[in-house]
Amino acid sequence: MKRFLPWIIGAVVIIGIYMWASGIYNKAVTLDQEVKESWGNVNTAYQRRNDLIPNIVSTVKGYAEHEKSTLTAVIEARAKATGITIDPSNVTPEQLAAFNSAQSGVSSSLSKLLVSVEQYPNLKANENFLKLQDELASTENQILTARTRFNEAVKPYNNNINTFPRNILAGMYGLKEKPYFEASTGADKPVEVKF
Repeated sequence: MKRFLPWIIGAVVIIGIYMWASGIYNKAVTLDQEVKESWGNVNTAYQRRNDLIPNIVSTVKGYAEHEKSTLTAVIEARAKATGITIDPSNVTPEQLAAFNSAQSGVSSSLSKLLVSVEQYPNLKANENFLKLQDELASTENQILTARTRFNEAVKPYNNNINTFPRNILAGMYGLKEKPYFEASTGADKPVEVKF
């Protein structure tokens, strides 16, 4: 029995190291899947907004034929925003900033459109437009929630792969830190609304 003791101890140590290393990797994979799911929710919220925009634009077009530049800006911002796609497993801070910038363009042009709507009392009272405006407000809240949840999913993933000794194994597995959503440039300044 004594001659098998070193083999048994060696096997226990090897199995222990294997379980520890695979546990770290499996935890990182689980957290990475949560980040991907959260990113999917962010995209779904933005898609909902992009689906609403044509309805809002066509409703406003009927009332505000001479506001073409504002409507064109909304349509172009939407096209630019839908043209940017990000793979959540390889997202970089630069990609996230470009995505955020494009989405900010949509938000900015939509707010200009809604301000220009103030000039049309019949449109403001139109039941369909009011419903669309409520849907848009609800969608913006969903986007905020989805972005917040994305950041909440990124934090444990980044903590998991950046703490010692997990960072050593994460580097061996090629796992990289994921960026957070940050506020758009100029978001710290109050919005000026002119009528």
